[in-house]
Amino acid sequence: MAIRSVAAPAQKRWRGRDRGSVTAEVAVLLPALVLLTALCVSAVGAVALHVRCLDAARSAAREIARGESPSAAVAVARERAPRGALVRVRAAGAGLVAVQVTARAGLAGWSGAGVRVGGEAVAADEELP
Repeated sequence: MAIRSVAAPAQKRWRGRDRGSVTAEVAVLLPALVLLTALCVSAVGAVALHVRCLDAARSAAREIARGESPSAAVAVARERAPRGALVRVRAAGAGLVAVQVTARAGLAGWSGAGVRVGGEAVAADEELP
């Protein structure tokens, strides 16, 4: 008794039509996957920059609360902040000081595109009674 394969004739019939379809699908899908990967990497980078800006703002606000001068606090913030970050110090009233640090997070692969991220910290003056 001989065993016959039922799938063999069906494979022959469809072999000519499907030839190259996987290559075409990958060619269409690959740019979208590259773009999605670049956006994900950029999002992770933006979150990391946000954390660094927030850390720099907290450090500067803490320095001012301890009685340091605003220029010394800005120097501390610039040490911790990403390169090119903008540091702002302002009085928030009632013995409070606010420090804002912002930086530009670029998109992976595009030099001109990006988003602004930042952090702000407020601290009370510890020398007030």
